[in-house]
Amino acid sequence: MKGVGALKNKGFTLIELMIVVTIVGILAAIAYPNYQDHVQKTRRSEAQGALMGLANAMERHFTVNNTYEGAATGGADTGAPATYPDEAPLDGSVKYYDLRIVAPTNATTYTIRATPKGGQAGNGVLQLSSTGVRWWDADNDGVVDTGENRWGK
Repeated sequence: MKGVGALKNKGFTLIELMIVVTIVGILAAIAYPNYQDHVQKTRRSEAQGALMGLANAMERHFTVNNTYEGAATGGADTGAPATYPDEAPLDGSVKYYDLRIVAPTNATTYTIRATPKGGQAGNGVLQLSSTGVRWWDADNDGVVDTGENRWGK
């Protein structure tokens, strides 16, 4: 017969469990912000693609009408586009950007904008002009500063 001291302990001690929980917590604290940043960049990329699609719709409007004017809903010059979805991403039910025609400066130029909403709030405005100039107000201060004149960040 075996004595009590001969039994093998099975399982984990409280210290071992606390160490594992601490390590998992540290990993989560590092991974979660990186995940959130990746999600925002993906949504911003989808908005950039939607702006390019809206630019193509503006070009089709110009081809038919010989002007960019009247491309917004109700034949207006600014506002939600009439020939393209007014929110991005184009797929899915949750939308993170509003797409708008902000300035057909004359019959031959335009500026379109993707403004963040909901989960993207505070992520800065994306803008594209008919000349191909791209802006991103990354710090969301209402001014496109030096270094904010590109989308690739």
